[in-house]
Amino acid sequence: MSGKWTRSDSTPLLRPQHHPSQRSSPSNAYSSYSSISLEMTSAVSATPTARSVFLGVDVGTGSARAGVFDENGKLLGSSSSPIQIWKDGDCVEQSSTDIWHAISAAVKAACSLAEVSGDEVKGLGFAATCSLVAVDADGSPVTVSWSGDSRRNIIVWMDHRAVEQAERINSRNSPVLQYCGGALSPEMQPPKLLWVKENLPESWSMVFRWMDLSDWLSYRATGDDTRSLCTTVCKWTYLGHAHMQQNNEKDSRDMEACGWDDDFWEEIGLGDLVEGHHAKIGRSVAFPGHPLGSGLTSTAAKELGLVAGIPVGTSLIDAHAGGVGVLESVPSSDSQPKESDIEALCHRMVLVCGTSTCHMIVSQKKLFIPGVWGPYWSAMVPEQWLTEGGQSATGALLDYIIENHVASPHLANRAASQRISVFELLNKILETTMHELKRPFLASLTEDIHVLPDFHGNRSPIADPKAKGIICGLTLDTSEKQLALQYLATLQD
Repeated sequence: MSGKWTRSDSTPLLRPQHHPSQRSSPSNAYSSYSSISLEMTSAVSATPTARSVFLGVDVGTGSARAGVFDENGKLLGSSSSPIQIWKDGDCVEQSSTDIWHAISAAVKAACSLAEVSGDEVKGLGFAATCSLVAVDADGSPVTVSWSGDSRRNIIVWMDHRAVEQAERINSRNSPVLQYCGGALSPEMQPPKLLWVKENLPESWSMVFRWMDLSDWLSYRATGDDTRSLCTTVCKWTYLGHAHMQQNNEKDSRDMEACGWDDDFWEEIGLGDLVEGHHAKIGRSVAFPGHPLGSGLTSTAAKELGLVAGIPVGTSLIDAHAGGVGVLESVPSSDSQPKESDIEALCHRMVLVCGTSTCHMIVSQKKLFIPGVWGPYWSAMVPEQWLTEGGQSATGALLDYIIENHVASPHLANRAASQRISVFELLNKILETTMHELKRPFLASLTEDIHVLPDFHGNRSPIADPKAKGIICGLTLDTSEKQLALQYLATLQD
């Protein structure tokens, strides 16, 4: 996680810069832009301080987390703050105002725990869920909720209100669909945008910017509306490879968004988003880690307890930020750069788990796999193609299985009395059961219980948001032991 940023903060970056003296290793390729948010030299002050630290902010489905790291990537302190969520059937909504307040609290607490002052923080980066944010010309929230509540201006990634819109979009067989597994998911942005236009016309007319949550965070921090290649390619049908091809032909490093397919937006009934050079969805797009604007604004700095002007990098989707960390991590024995490092990178799979799960691989050639998202160009690792599978409900499914079992309240009380988590207690119950039944290993306990985990549809490879889940092997047993077995079966499937 090292490497200094030596270019001017005003210099656009569209591709990693390679030099003859550098080996073609993934760490060199990535550090040319993604380490910027961790190790960019601050333009605020040339006077060295006692130490330089870097701040990462990750917004998940249920909380905002902040971590403070030193120049070697060591975590010095972290904190988490819960965020509000509204669920009503297929509709799942949040508030950008609430999320920013949670970030502010988490950042201040993390710095305090790390015993770090605001002027020691030299760079800031954001990652977040791929939720859809709506704001007006003043940056104020615009409701995306049937309730009309203006606070609720975010359609959360897992929201499935736009299933019908996704089906209509997919029926047109637009060429852009081949770059997202052949079909759009209702968890992506075009179906959600179409839903708002068709169902909330007043909100549609008020919105000045539609943004992925991580892009909104970097915009809120800097005032720079440049979007991330990660978010736009993965969730908005932006063609990153077409963007680079056009810029190469013009021999230009301008960040103008050249990868939008205007015909696609016209065909699906959202041609008004093409107006103003795609102003509402992204006029400029940059690699993750590109320094934005003049850095942190004075307003955001005051809210976060930091110094105005520190560099803020273009953001990443939360899972993809985790993917970068995993792919760039190598055993100490393999730490020396090799010419074959890129090939080695392409033989690793990233499994990122949270409310949902993402399985991600990168390749030097594009892979078209029906029902598997991608291929996405440079969405995670520079100049590599990303292919992405996964499951829409994993952590959420575990919560559902546990919380809806009749033994759950008693289990929770027992866990609290022992000062351990419910999961630790369930694991203890499974270990005890295994020994009591003299089973050779834990997995053998669930030979009669099987879970089809599509409780929130199937993300891949079936790509069916209407798919349903099943638990096979239920009995009248309502004990904690039976709950533990259902928990284990859910983990296995």
